[in-house]
Amino acid sequence: MIEVIFTVDYEIYGNGSGSLQELIYEPALKLKEIFDRWNAPLVVFVEAAELEKIESQRTDPAIDLVIDQIRNFHDEGYEIGLHLHPQWYNAEYKDGLWVLDYSEYNLCILPKKRIEEIVDRSIEFLRAFLNDASFTPLSFRAGNWLLQPTQIVSHVLAGNGIKIDSSVFKGGLQYKNSLDYRSSLTNGYYWKFSKDVNTEDAEGILLEIPIYTEMVPIWKMVKSKRFGLQYKGSVSGITENSLKTRAVRILDFLRFRYPLKFDFCRMTQSEAIEMMEKLIEQDKKDPMSFRPIVAIGHTKDLVDFDTVDSLLAYLRKKQIPISTFEDIYPKCV
Repeated sequence: MIEVIFTVDYEIYGNGSGSLQELIYEPALKLKEIFDRWNAPLVVFVEAAELEKIESQRTDPAIDLVIDQIRNFHDEGYEIGLHLHPQWYNAEYKDGLWVLDYSEYNLCILPKKRIEEIVDRSIEFLRAFLNDASFTPLSFRAGNWLLQPTQIVSHVLAGNGIKIDSSVFKGGLQYKNSLDYRSSLTNGYYWKFSKDVNTEDAEGILLEIPIYTEMVPIWKMVKSKRFGLQYKGSVSGITENSLKTRAVRILDFLRFRYPLKFDFCRMTQSEAIEMMEKLIEQDKKDPMSFRPIVAIGHTKDLVDFDTVDSLLAYLRKKQIPISTFEDIYPKCV
């Protein structure tokens, strides 16, 4: 049985550039209209660190619109997940630009006390944003998908009431950040873990429901829509797209097959439907297996709303349920 979980990372560019109005508020408003029209749920991964810093410094006039929008999502029953780019917490605003602390880029390599401070702070901020003192996010997604090394951060997340992680994309590899999710390719559609997010542990303290990927020949990644969005980020001066980083990233691609994420912002309509057709064929051969399929998007990448609408129409036609992490958690554990 297939159930699709649509998730959107609610954020601006990774170096702090960009307008909240253009990169978060307006695209999220249009996305919500589409999901409301189809009466379909959506998981919104709110990037707590950047919004706290922007709100505290009042560097963007649209921050109040964003706060109201997040509250609307929550009040109307949309699931809110925690998304974190920890380099924001020591950020300074100088000469009209954010200067981020990239020594804290990977939450997982920080001292345990610092990890606890950041996670506690982010959840408290979301509670204040949502006007809900009892709010605890069920799900978490790490900035740049970095959930390695795993052991300390998994215990901190679980200790704060988080039950699900959705950072892994099977087959993922980033030499620069020591991210290696290749061994998770042998896992199922979901698994419990504690010490290593790649390693299934029946007694694990967190549940991993990975972003769905398909291993494809590298030439399939060279699509105009995907690379156009990467260029859009590049001209905004994103640090990750510096020449030095691009050179390192080439190493990540030097293999025969590469993970293509189920990204409803970066895929064309035909790509997304082709991926779903393959899943449906697998499901026909083994209909008793539960297949939670996580699709990812980013508000900053949302430009093609027709593809999103067509994909929801396709799933409705195929009678494939659209769910949330809250819906599927009991089925996985």
